[in-house]
Amino acid sequence: MLTHGAGSDCRAPLLVAMANAFVQAGLSVLRCDLPFRQARPSGPPHPSKAAGDRAGLRAAVEALRAECAGDIYLGGHSYGGRQASMLAAEDPAIAPALLLLSYPLHPPNKPEQLRTAHFPALRTRAVFVQGMTDPFASVDEMQQALKLIPAETTLLTIDKAGHDLRYGRFDLAPIVAALLV
Repeated sequence: MLTHGAGSDCRAPLLVAMANAFVQAGLSVLRCDLPFRQARPSGPPHPSKAAGDRAGLRAAVEALRAECAGDIYLGGHSYGGRQASMLAAEDPAIAPALLLLSYPLHPPNKPEQLRTAHFPALRTRAVFVQGMTDPFASVDEMQQALKLIPAETTLLTIDKAGHDLRYGRFDLAPIVAALLV
């Protein structure tokens, strides 16, 4: 299951490309809009509604479990990935692994405002995919932050890519392989 960032929806090109890569690997994929996006077609999520977005993720996973056999992996781009990681910290049984695309470690130009309070509670294996020029986190900052997570983590970097991962050239196969280890 893949979710979008704060300024997007489930039709984001990155999510479509990731979903296609997973389908080619033989998996079913649900791209879904978070509750904040279902409530309004544009604009960022309000921080006071983040718990509702996690509740929406939980409901989507439960719906998938009723329809599909096997493991359900949870992931998302930026805000969607952050909410997925927070849900996994609250409930480690929600998914066997996370795929976090461009995790928003801090707001741009505000490295003191880390979004890692839940990292020490994260017991779910996580694959992070980070652009080398992402203003929300440098690779060095991500490497330091991942030390806070007691579960296994993998950091894959994309050369020349920013937060949207659009300008980097990368093969999706290693990302799929890292998640499905």
